[in-house]
Amino acid sequence: MADIKKIATRESYGNALVELGREHADVVVLDADLAGATKTSTFKKEFPDRHFDCGIAEGNMMAVAAGIASMGMVPFASTFAMFAAGRAFEQVRNSIGYPHLNVKIGATHGGISVGEDGASHQCCEDFALMRSIPGMTVICPADDVEARAAVKAAYEFEGPVYLRFGRSGVPVFHNDDFKFEIGKGEVLQDGNDIAIIATGLMVCEAMKAGEALRAEGINARVINMATIKPLDEELVLKAAEECGKIVTCEEHSIIGGLGEAVSSLLSEKLPTPVRRIGVNDEFGHSGPAADLLRDFGLSAENIVATVKAWL
Repeated sequence: MADIKKIATRESYGNALVELGREHADVVVLDADLAGATKTSTFKKEFPDRHFDCGIAEGNMMAVAAGIASMGMVPFASTFAMFAAGRAFEQVRNSIGYPHLNVKIGATHGGISVGEDGASHQCCEDFALMRSIPGMTVICPADDVEARAAVKAAYEFEGPVYLRFGRSGVPVFHNDDFKFEIGKGEVLQDGNDIAIIATGLMVCEAMKAGEALRAEGINARVINMATIKPLDEELVLKAAEECGKIVTCEEHSIIGGLGEAVSSLLSEKLPTPVRRIGVNDEFGHSGPAADLLRDFGLSAENIVATVKAWL
C-alpha cells in the first residue's frame, strides 16, 4: 500500500462540504476558529454567507447549530474531536441529542495520530462519549472516498450525526463507485480462521495484517466498520459464527469504542472470544504520528502478532 495515494479524511470533509453546498442551499457550516485545520475554509471561500466562525467557544457553537437546525437548515458544526466531543459534551447532549435535532458534527484530528499536539489534543474517548448519547449516530470513515460519501449520507440522514476525521493522510483503497450506507459494514478480505473488525485509519493496517497472515496460511476475514453506532449487527454475528474468534482494531481507547460495542453485542447474542486492539487505559504523548501509532500498538505488525499468539 506504500504506493497508494494518501489523503487525510479531514481534507475529504472539507471537499465534501463544498460539493454539498453546491447541491443544497440549506447546508450551513460552523467552525470554532479552526477553519484552516478542519478544512472548512474551502467551504468558506465558496460560500462565505453560509460559513460562520463561532470563535474559540465550542459549546456555544453547538448551541448555535441547534438553533439553526430548529429553523430547518442543516448545520455542520466543525472542530477538533477533543473539543467537539469533550469540551462541548454538555451542549451536544442537551441542546442537540435530547431534542434529537438534525445537526452534523464534523470532528477532525481524532485519535493518537494528532501527533505532536500531544495528549491534550489526542482524543481517544470520543466514540465512547458520543455512543452514550441516545439517538446519536457515530461514524469513522477509513479513506477519502468513504469519508466524502459518509458526509453526504449524514446530510441525507435525519438526526444528529458525529463524524470523526483524521489529521494524517491515509491510503485511498475504495473505488469512486463505492456506495456508503449508515449502519452497514463491508468485508474487504474473506477468510474463516479469524475475523478482524477495524474502523478509521486502522482499516488499512488490518488489510496489511490480513495479507501478511494469509502469506503464513492464516485466512483472516477483514471487515471495515465505519459506523460505530448503529453497529452492523448482522455482519458481526455472521463473522463470529463463521470465524469463531474476533479481533477489533481502533484508534481509540479500548474502553467504550468499537471493541466494546462488538463485545457487548456478542456477549448477549453469540458469546465469542474477542481481543481488542486500541489505546489501552492511558493517555498519549507528543511525537510523530507514525511513531505513536507503532508505540501504542496500532499497527499491522501488532495485529499479526496478536492473531498469531492467539491462534
